[in-house]
Amino acid sequence: MNSAPNTTPLLATQSLGELAARAAGASRVFHRHGLDFCCGGNASLAKACAEKGLNPEALIHELQTEMQTGESFMRWDERPLNELIEHLLKDFHEPHREELPRLIHMARKVVAVHADKPSCPHDLADHLERMAEELEEHMQKEEQILFPLIQAGRGSMAAMPIQMMEMEHRDHGNNLETLREMTKDYQPPAEACGTWVALYLGLAELERDLMEHIHTENNILFPRALRGQA
Repeated sequence: MNSAPNTTPLLATQSLGELAARAAGASRVFHRHGLDFCCGGNASLAKACAEKGLNPEALIHELQTEMQTGESFMRWDERPLNELIEHLLKDFHEPHREELPRLIHMARKVVAVHADKPSCPHDLADHLERMAEELEEHMQKEEQILFPLIQAGRGSMAAMPIQMMEMEHRDHGNNLETLREMTKDYQPPAEACGTWVALYLGLAELERDLMEHIHTENNILFPRALRGQA
């Protein structure tokens, strides 16, 4: 059977990060199956599927189906680094700063109204506040130190800052795992009010956005910067 035209070959030996960067809909498929394509983006599709007990052939078929939807897909691995950094600032840094305070407020409201219920996520707002503080500190380091270094054409000298950012990315990933545990995979209980339901929907979207953010830096920006690309 011939491959569809203009379609990235989807081989089990390719890494999750490569596929997420080059194949439309790949990150959506990986997120759907709980595959870590951001901090774990160096793992091959075959290895990631084996660890999750997934059939790689079925997953590749799902990826090919997503790619054939015809949706527009920006190949950020092919864009200039200055443009890629602007994308990170506009589509991730700014939205995180806007969304997390809203989610924290909603979490506080849920606890205030439903504190007597066993299913109430009592510590959720505190966890979100810690996430917001750590993420803000992380983004400021990128904006004030790392991104200017890359934009000045000195990305090949940024190995130490990049290593630090990747370590902090793993911490963000651990925070997301804790968030999932606290919310039972973002599934509100039967007694949840509208605010509670909206909160969990917002948290699920935050997870998708933060994973895409980390993936774009770990698997696209950082490797290109270290190679001295423009």
